[in-house]
Amino acid sequence: MNYKIIINIIGFLLILTGILMLPGIPFSIYYGHDDISAIVISSVVTILTGIILWFFTKDADKQQLGKREGYLIVTLGWVIMSVFGSIPFIIHGSITSFSDAFFETMSGFTTTGATILTDIEKLPAGLLFWRSMTQWIGGMGIIVLSLAIMPLLGIGGMQLFSAEVPGITKDKFHPRVKETAKRLWGIYVILTVAETILLFIGGLSFFDAINHSLTTMATGGFSTKNASTAHFDSIFVQYVFIIFMFFAGMNFTLHYHVLHKNFDVFKKNSEFKFYVTFLLFATLSIMFIHRPHHSFNLEESFRQTLFHVTSLVTTTGYVSSDYENWAPFSRIMFFILLFIGGCTGSTGGGIKFARHSLLLKNSWLEFKRLIHPRAIIPVRFNDKAVGLEIISNVQAFIIIYIFIFVLGALILSISGLDFFTAIGASATCLGNVGPGLGIVGPVGNFSSLSDLSKWILSFFMLVGRLELFTVLLLFSPAFWKK
Repeated sequence: MNYKIIINIIGFLLILTGILMLPGIPFSIYYGHDDISAIVISSVVTILTGIILWFFTKDADKQQLGKREGYLIVTLGWVIMSVFGSIPFIIHGSITSFSDAFFETMSGFTTTGATILTDIEKLPAGLLFWRSMTQWIGGMGIIVLSLAIMPLLGIGGMQLFSAEVPGITKDKFHPRVKETAKRLWGIYVILTVAETILLFIGGLSFFDAINHSLTTMATGGFSTKNASTAHFDSIFVQYVFIIFMFFAGMNFTLHYHVLHKNFDVFKKNSEFKFYVTFLLFATLSIMFIHRPHHSFNLEESFRQTLFHVTSLVTTTGYVSSDYENWAPFSRIMFFILLFIGGCTGSTGGGIKFARHSLLLKNSWLEFKRLIHPRAIIPVRFNDKAVGLEIISNVQAFIIIYIFIFVLGALILSISGLDFFTAIGASATCLGNVGPGLGIVGPVGNFSSLSDLSKWILSFFMLVGRLELFTVLLLFSPAFWKK
């Protein structure tokens, strides 16, 4: 294991994290809030720590960056960035407990959106912006961002890219990782700016517009308001959120193809078609089988249902009303949606549509194989045959995912949480969604949970964000053997 290169890159990530703390200062100055010194001190501490780590390991052999180093850098990078990212909250005093501050920051970087804050609007503007920035950084991945810069330092990036964006398929629209990272972030920035402009036109202040755009495109769900997006009573604004949550839940390579006017890719992309079909099916099922709320008219019923379905499926976690007061069928459907996830190559968490699609197709083909045992019937995805090793990986992933969810719910129930809260908290943190059921439902938060529960759920957020294997591999004895 090349520990020097691991420390070197983590040092670089800390420098980047410290720099990205500073953009919140103009908002603090504008609103006259008292968090400037907390942000500046935290930034300086983070940058200096990063410089020290980077400087004393600058002679690291940059050619010896393998898969093991990549997995370790990604996992440790996320944890260490969350530790340093929590410093502004602690120094300012808005979050006094380190467990709470770490939970909030890990929720940000993993784009989960679960919060311990009982009064978000009391937080000063600079810290609110940093809170949103953690999600925007984590949405595409600070590792991918750094890949656009690391080659300038003589550091290759393919190993990091494979650890940061593990998925069923990687449609590399450019052979060089540096260029891929640049294009991904270019698309990410364009969509963020576009949503900010539309929300501003819709009546939001510039501060609220940019914060919500940062967390929408990250499918994170942090809001500047206690009532989340329900605070903005505007049909136009709600549809803007729905559209951009949908965009954020798509594979970002599809956005690239759209920019190059290659629309045929949508006809061939099995995952995208499944994504659209499922969103419509879930929305219409909830809307017509059990109307969400008797006081809603037809358009509002459709809009509120589509909003929540899109929010939960893409793992954004915004809420526009308390869906726990809806009909039982709707609540069960919303719980199921916590296990879906966005598309591969999106900023969403969860299991992902590609895995669900492959599992369903393979299960259906088992019936044909039983009838025709000698026939070779491959699973096809995007008009291509899928190898057995990928099917095996998908099955293992989903089994492990369900096992971790059940284990988490059992542990949380031992700590005294009721049934709905335990399963809701476990599912929503592992899926990086945000709102769950019970105490941690759409109008609740995680503040009343024990510190032990918060640390367990922080670990679940990390595991879910990095798609299980990246983190769990570190606990395998084989990983540490030569």
